[in-house]
Amino acid sequence: MALTNYRDISTSVSDVSAGFQFEFFCEKCGESSRSAFKPYRKGQITGWLSRFAFMFHDLGKASRATGAFAEAGGSGAKGDALAEAMAAAAPLYERCTGCRKWTGRECWNSSSGTCKDCTAKSTSGAAASTAAYGNASGGAACPNCQTASEGGRFCHECGFDMASTHKSCPACGITLSRQARFCTDCGHGF
Repeated sequence: MALTNYRDISTSVSDVSAGFQFEFFCEKCGESSRSAFKPYRKGQITGWLSRFAFMFHDLGKASRATGAFAEAGGSGAKGDALAEAMAAAAPLYERCTGCRKWTGRECWNSSSGTCKDCTAKSTSGAAASTAAYGNASGGAACPNCQTASEGGRFCHECGFDMASTHKSCPACGITLSRQARFCTDCGHGF
């Protein structure tokens, strides 16, 4: 799977300092690493010719032609440089199966195969479900008001729908998971 956690910090393909470089980052903490700068020689030559042609009016057409030549090959060269940079950065990042974010080694829990945040959530979620469903009366507790329930679909205290796994946003109507605190479409807070 190709990494998507990068920024393109390459320089212009028709400049004296033309080259390709990419910055990869952890989507959790922001820690970053840069690929090695890979010079683009066609672009550098074009940059020098443009500077040289500036002094001589007759060489202006040649400068524009070499600029087009450098830009035409630039996208292929950039793609090759990106593939090489991704291959070098791939061992530094893992994709969390819980939140689907690219995570650096500092935020990764190799024993669970998820990031540290998702590991903590699953651990606390297991403890919360044990507390919610393991009360003294043997029934489930309402996740909204924590009142013990003797069964049924709705809580007898607050009317919460205990069987649903999703909820609708009252502002725009989109369906969200029950745990959502804000709507992903309109930002309405629950």
